Amino acid sequence: MLPSSVKKALHKGAFIPAHPLALSRDKKLDEKSQRALTRYYIDSGVGGLAVGVHTTQFEIRDPRFGLYERVLKLAMEEMRREGVPDSFIKVAGICGPVEQAVKEAQFSKDVGYDLGLLSMGGLGSLSEEELLERTRKVAEIIPVFGFYLQPAVGGRVLSFDFWRAFAELPNVYAVKLAPFDRYLTSEVVRAVCHSKRRDEIALYTGNDDNIVNDLLTTYQFKVGDEERQKKIVGGLLGHWSVWTKRAVELFKEIKQWQLHDAIPQRMLTLAQEVTDANGAFFDARNQFRGSIAGINQVLARQGLMKGRWCLLDKEELSPHQMQEIDRVYAAYPHLHDDDFVKENLTKWLAQ
Repeated sequence: MLPSSVKKALHKGAFIPAHPLALSRDKKLDEKSQRALTRYYIDSGVGGLAVGVHTTQFEIRDPRFGLYERVLKLAMEEMRREGVPDSFIKVAGICGPVEQAVKEAQFSKDVGYDLGLLSMGGLGSLSEEELLERTRKVAEIIPVFGFYLQPAVGGRVLSFDFWRAFAELPNVYAVKLAPFDRYLTSEVVRAVCHSKRRDEIALYTGNDDNIVNDLLTTYQFKVGDEERQKKIVGGLLGHWSVWTKRAVELFKEIKQWQLHDAIPQRMLTLAQEVTDANGAFFDARNQFRGSIAGINQVLARQGLMKGRWCLLDKEELSPHQMQEIDRVYAAYPHLHDDDFVKENLTKWLAQ
């Protein structure tokens, strides 16, 4: 079910931003800016896009807004434009109870998405076996990209046995590791290494607090008498939805260092700088309450959005978060892509 070119790109390791949502002041979809964002990511050289995920705001599914299908279709129209390669990885966010997840999976497949990023957030009443059965039902419709969501934003801690069984499921091809926890991240990699389908599962970092180190690390575990290794080959990240052009360039450099035994000290410094910037964007100081507004603020500052507005009024910057964003902007000019955006913004906004 997964096109061979997409599967190859997925396992090689791709740069996949989580697509934000551009709104007008009155909470209506700003289609012009929404299309401009997609064009920005494509021209930045990303390897795929994830749409309808946390950064896109889960509330797009709320009947009050009714934006899920429209937003996914808009992005798909741009991803099908001439010049976008067949290997471009198109990921649709899927969430909710079984009935909702199955419905979203079918819609995503019908409009052309390659994989469904299956969130398990908000399903605390389900047992791990019930979560696995839900995954089986979705995987019967569309290839699955698993998602370990951090507890601070609605996820839950899942066991080693769950992830080993998850990796065994047919039509599961990847897992996004985003628990924001070194222990839990390592446990999932170990579980996949114990799976018979370990070579079929591509691991992606979603740990926005540890992006560079995740990508530079080779995990090694003993399974019986065999030493098994696994790398986190790419990323699917909300952080990558800002300063994207420069982040793509850094990702390519990191991918080259994945092939070496020795990693230069400057890469560890880069890791610290990226994490510091993420702390400001994602509002780590306040348990990530301003994460979506923070991302939107950076995009609005560049002109890619008209404002940082979110569907829910409570989604706003935390006190002092704006000052933190200003601080990292000044501290790390080598990480932003303001000049690239300025040069191309008129073109991206053109209908």
